[in-house]
Amino acid sequence: MNKWRFLLVCLLLAGTADGTAAQQPGIDVARLIEDSAGGLLTQTRRVFELTVNEAIERALDRNLDIAVERVNPQLQDLTIAESRSAFLPNVSSNFDLGRSMSPSRSQLDGAGRLSRQTVETETENAGFGLEQALGWNGGRYTLDWTNGRTATNNVFFSFNPSFSSNVALSYTQPLLRGRSIDPQRRQLLVSQLNRDISDVDLRETIANTLADVRRAYWDLVYARASVDVQQQSLELAEQLVRDNRIRVEIGTLAPIEVVQARSEAAARRQSLAEAEQQLRTAELALKQLIVAGTDDELWNAEIDATDQPLLDQSPIDVEAAVRTALDARTDIERTRRQQDINTVTLRNLANATLPALDVVGSFRLQGQGGTQLISSALGGPALVTIPGGYGDALGHLLQLEYPVWNVQLQLSYPLGHSAQKAAHARARLQVQQTRAQIDQIELQIAAEVTNAALQIQSIRERIEAARVARELAEEQLAAEESKFEVGTSTNFFIVQAQRDLATARDTELRAILDYQNAVIEFERVQQTSLGRAGISIVGGG
Repeated sequence: MNKWRFLLVCLLLAGTADGTAAQQPGIDVARLIEDSAGGLLTQTRRVFELTVNEAIERALDRNLDIAVERVNPQLQDLTIAESRSAFLPNVSSNFDLGRSMSPSRSQLDGAGRLSRQTVETETENAGFGLEQALGWNGGRYTLDWTNGRTATNNVFFSFNPSFSSNVALSYTQPLLRGRSIDPQRRQLLVSQLNRDISDVDLRETIANTLADVRRAYWDLVYARASVDVQQQSLELAEQLVRDNRIRVEIGTLAPIEVVQARSEAAARRQSLAEAEQQLRTAELALKQLIVAGTDDELWNAEIDATDQPLLDQSPIDVEAAVRTALDARTDIERTRRQQDINTVTLRNLANATLPALDVVGSFRLQGQGGTQLISSALGGPALVTIPGGYGDALGHLLQLEYPVWNVQLQLSYPLGHSAQKAAHARARLQVQQTRAQIDQIELQIAAEVTNAALQIQSIRERIEAARVARELAEEQLAAEESKFEVGTSTNFFIVQAQRDLATARDTELRAILDYQNAVIEFERVQQTSLGRAGISIVGGG
């Protein structure tokens, strides 16, 4: 672009320095510049026709910002699963073998008189456990089943080998602190609310992206129309150059008038080049929103935006729009979800200030089996041996022969101004602050919606005024051309009328584009574009 500007300046200087040389037959420098610039700006590219709805569909499928934001709800689903794992049953098991040899220091050690004064014991143990925290009332239970076998040379054992089997069930129920909520349940609730917030963020990203796509689409439409306006302006200037040359040849016009006309044509050619650059920039901005990468078929194609802007003169119901925005806006919904999180945190901290009063109940069954040894005296030789084994221990369990139960009340309470009370007071203030923020956002939404509606009404009036101005500019140019034909006007007034017409056309186009953007903004501040596009976000968790 700088190269062409330099050439145009050289052309103007040459035309000003020597008006006679500008009229020499043979080489038309201005035409050469135009042809060269046109050859560079015109590239052979496949034309891709695109409507605004097709652009929206492409953005939904390929926009990278939306693709990035779509992952966040899935990440939050995994966070929820992680929080729920705190309430899943936990199974444990153990198995061990052992042997011990201990020196006997006393007859009561049971080593026996014939032994080497060594107490030998072999043990085998196996156990299974199950524990789970309940998510609905804060309770926790544990279930343990332990089994053991012991063989020894201790003469005081009545069962050798001895088998044992025990089942123990314990349940702890909070009555105050931890009953309605606890840190684990708070974390689960917060994770679910954060999942809702991720859906809100996704909706907001989609809504903003769709608004950006529509703006970029209409920017492209405007840029292409602006190129047409500049092209028409250039054609008028070139026609004036041709007409002036004819008048110079027949002697009714001074040669300097041709130089002035060519200077104006060169300036408009530069304006056309700038408009074409803006067209390419607008096209690139739209592509960035609707392609997934440079390998997309649309990246190297030329976009032909086929839709034309429509003007809707129907009245706007501002009150209904405000109500819609208050229900649909993601910023207020996000703040409401944050208020829910603050409320959950407040509940948890308020509960943490209560005394810890728990009911703990336990029930245990015991079973004993093995080879029973009956002697006449303590530590004496066995007179009677009764065979037995592990089945005897299981039989005792099934018959509930040796039950043991216990119920406890456990109480603890910190004295003084605890950290929980300070945290609870801070959380209460945060809830009040967020409530005020919600009121602030509601007022801001009402102001934004009202202002967007006023902008639409104002731009409607601008469009009508711009249309009238453009029609008057066309009439003014036609009048100046008629006067120029009969010699009552000059190049200056013709050029000025052409400039005024180009400005009026561009102003009308800009007003129409501003109207489209105002409508897009009006829908964005209500966030109704998702519903219009038939898009719904289904939450998970």
